[in-house]
Amino acid sequence: MNKTLIFAHKALIKTWKQMMNQANKHRKKINYKIKSKMFLNEWNIITARSFKKLNDKMLDSFQIIESVDSFYKLKLSKTMHIHNVFHSELLCSVINDFLSDQKNESSKSIVINDEDEWKINDILNSWCYQRWLQYQVKWKSYDNDLNWYNADDNEFINTQEMIDEFHIRYSRKAH
Repeated sequence: MNKTLIFAHKALIKTWKQMMNQANKHRKKINYKIKSKMFLNEWNIITARSFKKLNDKMLDSFQIIESVDSFYKLKLSKTMHIHNVFHSELLCSVINDFLSDQKNESSKSIVINDEDEWKINDILNSWCYQRWLQYQVKWKSYDNDLNWYNADDNEFINTQEMIDEFHIRYSRKAH
């Protein structure tokens, strides 16, 4: 009985090694540098688009904070409520020397868990409406927006510096 168990154990180890060799045959070890910018593949990320094939294949560029083996920790925006560690196969280097005809416009917003992240170009105005502080903003890549947005909403999570600059410029405006 003992010989049978030893034989079965050796056979399992041999089979396991063969499977690992076969699985790793086409894998390549990719090393990215910390603080380099990377595009993130949207493969496992659920977005608000109804059809996955209409999604951008690569999300916005993010900076690498830390690396462990072939996994990388990225500095994601605060509105992306997802885990920030990704395998190297889900990342692609940002190349800054595109030919002029090959530039892709980045998406205007990133939608994660049914939340948009829009990029703000400038804050145009502020006022208090029913005791709520609201801002009128100029969105990047869009015309002027006439809507007012509550200051405590998710639109202003990454814009504290811009809000401070606005209130320094216009000290008499509501804040």
